[in-house]
Amino acid sequence: MDILFSVLLFLHLLGMAGILSGWLMQLISGHAKSPKVLLHSTILQVVTGLALVTFLEMGLVDADPDHMKVTAKTVVGVAILVLAILNMRKPSLRLANIAGILGILNVAVAVF
Repeated sequence: MDILFSVLLFLHLLGMAGILSGWLMQLISGHAKSPKVLLHSTILQVVTGLALVTFLEMGLVDADPDHMKVTAKTVVGVAILVLAILNMRKPSLRLANIAGILGILNVAVAVF
């Protein structure tokens, strides 16, 4: 189970990198595909994050979940997902900036 947990963690980190790169793509170049990058990366991060918490709650790995951190990261992740969906419908630099800043906030919550 540890290897599957590690794979999920790897995919979760790739999702985080995708959120930040989608934001920077839209900020710097305004590329038409950047809202898709932001949306798909957010979906990846939310799904893998929920799977990681499931592994922790079921006791499949030797770690205890920090419920405050999980709650904060879930709320921020869902907020980024909503912003990414709105950004897909009508691309806006303002929405992308808020999503990018929330992505950085999510990383800060994970680290500290």
